[in-house]
Amino acid sequence: MNIQNIPQIKHTDSGNFFLLAGPCAIEGETMALQIAEKLVGITNDLKIPFVFKGSFKKANRSRIDSFSGIGDEKALKILRKVSETFNVPTVTDIHTNEDAAMAAQYVDVLQIPAFLVRQTDLLVAAANTGKVVNLKKGQFMSPESMKHAVQKVLDCQNTNVMVTDRGTMFGYQDMIVDFRGIPTMQQYASTVLDVTHSLQQPNQTAGVTGGRPDMIETVAKAGIAVGVDGIFIETHFDPANAKSDGANMLHLDYFESLMVKLVAIRQTINKF
Repeated sequence: MNIQNIPQIKHTDSGNFFLLAGPCAIEGETMALQIAEKLVGITNDLKIPFVFKGSFKKANRSRIDSFSGIGDEKALKILRKVSETFNVPTVTDIHTNEDAAMAAQYVDVLQIPAFLVRQTDLLVAAANTGKVVNLKKGQFMSPESMKHAVQKVLDCQNTNVMVTDRGTMFGYQDMIVDFRGIPTMQQYASTVLDVTHSLQQPNQTAGVTGGRPDMIETVAKAGIAVGVDGIFIETHFDPANAKSDGANMLHLDYFESLMVKLVAIRQTINKF
C-alpha cells in the first residue's frame, strides 16, 4: 500500500514511519478533538505522516457490561469532524459487512480486527468500498498466513491494503511480538506494528484486559529498528479512566518524547 493513497496524508517525503494513533474508543467529541489536536501538533512538528484512530464501537468485550460505544453514527460523525477540523485522515475498525459500507462514508481507512481477519465476507465488504483496508494479524496466526488475507483484498481489485501485527498469544494471558514476522509480512503489504495491543494481557479473571504500558517504548523502538513501515499506538490523556483498554494505552503526556526518539532511530537507520 502506498501511504500517499490515503487522502490528506502529509509528510510522505520525510523518510519517517507513518503513524496510526488515537484513543481506543470514541468516548465523546471533546475528548476526540483534544487528543487529535495534540497528536496533529506533534506529528506536524516531526513530519510524521499521521492517521487519527478511534473505534466507533467496541464489539469484542469480555463482559456484557463493558463499554461498547456512544452510538455508531454519533461516533462516526465525530471521526469525520476530527478529519475536517485538522485535515487528517481517520481509521476505525469494523465488525460486520454492514459496518463496512456505513463507516466508509465517514473514514478513510477500514480496519479489520485481529479476531475477524479470516472472515472472507468481511474482508470483501471492506475491500469493495475502495477504502484503504488495514488487516490486523490474528493473535493465533503466523506472519506467513497473512499473505492469504492480503490476497483477498487484492482479488477485489483494491490494492490499498496494509497489515498490522498486534502480537501473538503467549500462553493464556500474555502476548509476544515476533519481530521476524515484520519483514515476512512486508513481502505482502506495508506493515504496521501495533505497539499497545501487543502489550495487552487478555483473559484476566476480572474480565477486564490488563497490559504493560511500561514496555511501550521498548517495543516501539524495536519495531522502528527492524524497519516497520508504520506504528500504531493508542493514547489518552487519562488512561486510568478511559472507557476501553486503558491498561495498555500510552499517556498523552509521554507521546511527544517517544515520537522524538523513534524519529531519531529512523533517521539513523536511513543513513545505512
